[in-house]
Amino acid sequence: MVVKEDRPAVGTVTLLTLEELTERVAMSVRNVRFYTTRGLIPPPIRRGRSGFYTADHVARLELVCELQGHGFTLSAIERYVARIPADASAEDIALHRTMLAPWMADSWDDVSRSELERHAGRRLRPSDIETLAALGVLRAGRRGRYEVSRSQLGVGLGLLDLGYPIEAARAAAEVYAAHGRAIAEELYELFRTMVWPVYKEQGVSPETIQEVVERLKPLSIASLVGAYEAGMDQTRRANIAKRAR
Repeated sequence: MVVKEDRPAVGTVTLLTLEELTERVAMSVRNVRFYTTRGLIPPPIRRGRSGFYTADHVARLELVCELQGHGFTLSAIERYVARIPADASAEDIALHRTMLAPWMADSWDDVSRSELERHAGRRLRPSDIETLAALGVLRAGRRGRYEVSRSQLGVGLGLLDLGYPIEAARAAAEVYAAHGRAIAEELYELFRTMVWPVYKEQGVSPETIQEVVERLKPLSIASLVGAYEAGMDQTRRANIAKRAR
């Protein structure tokens, strides 16, 4: 993109035309205007009869695309974006994108019902499908197909063989979801307030910050697993002591 010398600016911030914005984010004019009406990005900055956009608009549209790529519905995207302060900088929004990347790499296979049953080695009842879904091993795909976690399917089938109650699977899923959100929010806030300002002051590139997050992921996951195992052990010991009394 060629930058003209007489391009309008706010302070030292260069402004983009609508056409330049759509080129930058690979999005249609119609979608940009639609997301503006839904409040996902602020209205353009007016200069006479023309509207212009900043790096903040670019960052927010890139975040919307990232959320869509992770399967967020429009309403879920709206709820997510609503939690971002209106005065958040482009760098702050880029941090949101970085933290969105999956924390555990897993392969999901797209399979039909017959293919799923072939993997399982038996016919699956509707209650079996529901239990696998509650366990997070399986999720509904398109046109009656399923997406199955390649690494966890065997674990889920083993629990089915042991008669694991679907009610327990659903309740556990709710526990994981509630506490997972709380942990994610606290870790994000820690990174935002204690790590991001230091790197920002040092002028660290977004690529380096993304690499830091990627390197933290396995350590964070190992710490969560360790904390879970320690907590379960302490709970078991406490219950044994309670029964002994």
